[in-house]
Amino acid sequence: MFSRNNLLIGILIGCIAPGIAWVIFELLLHNDSLIMDKPGVPYLIAIGINLLVIRYTFKNEMENTAKGIAIVTFAVMLAVFLLKINIR
Repeated sequence: MFSRNNLLIGILIGCIAPGIAWVIFELLLHNDSLIMDKPGVPYLIAIGINLLVIRYTFKNEMENTAKGIAIVTFAVMLAVFLLKINIR
């Protein structure tokens, strides 16, 4: 079926941390959290987690999986920059 070194698997793995951040901070907390005065922080933490996972996958010679995670990470980073961070 799928091997562990697969671009699609990487994209799915890359969506986990940003998806969890979105569910927690947008749906469950409804902006009641103390860090919601900085709305990009949860997503930046999720990006950091994805970068650690990318490092792990490259070390274990799963380049295609790492590329999939990187694609999602950069897409989330761009979306956070454009939608959540207000330039003053």
